Amino acid sequence: MTKVFSSIVALSAAALFVVSSVEAGKGKGNYGQIASVESAENFCFFLPPNKGQGTISDNEDKAIAFCTKELADAPGAKVFPEGFIETAHFKEDKEKNWVQVTGRMSPKLYAMSKKDGGGQYDIKAPVGATCANYKYFVNMVEPDGSTYCMRCCETKEDCPVGKSTYGCKAVIDGTY
Repeated sequence: MTKVFSSIVALSAAALFVVSSVEAGKGKGNYGQIASVESAENFCFFLPPNKGQGTISDNEDKAIAFCTKELADAPGAKVFPEGFIETAHFKEDKEKNWVQVTGRMSPKLYAMSKKDGGGQYDIKAPVGATCANYKYFVNMVEPDGSTYCMRCCETKEDCPVGKSTYGCKAVIDGTY
């Protein structure tokens, strides 16, 4: 009887963990790995998980989503430090079905090096990352230029991921 009771308790705990994990991630991907672009006021993109933790490229596989505020479509995301986002410009192409946000940030508020040339996050890095309600995304963060860009798309062609060395301004047309 004790073995049966212990097995039931263990199975119940495992089931609770699975249900909690699915609820936390809302079944949309990995908890903390979902970005979102809704408007110039409500958006997320990826950053190293901890303040001052190396360069952007060093953290491409470890990054997590940060948002302007808590967003339902981005469970587990952190909130950008106050003042980190200096400008944000939203753009949408309803015909091609993509959204983007571009702008300037204050790297010092997240202890980023002004010598860091930046890097790119996309559907391959960090592993499991997505942009809510879209199949693809491309996100570049460039501390040396104080710029960032995030585009979420339905097609690979609208989210060019093979040009990260060209920088935000060359890959995602927008206001910076």
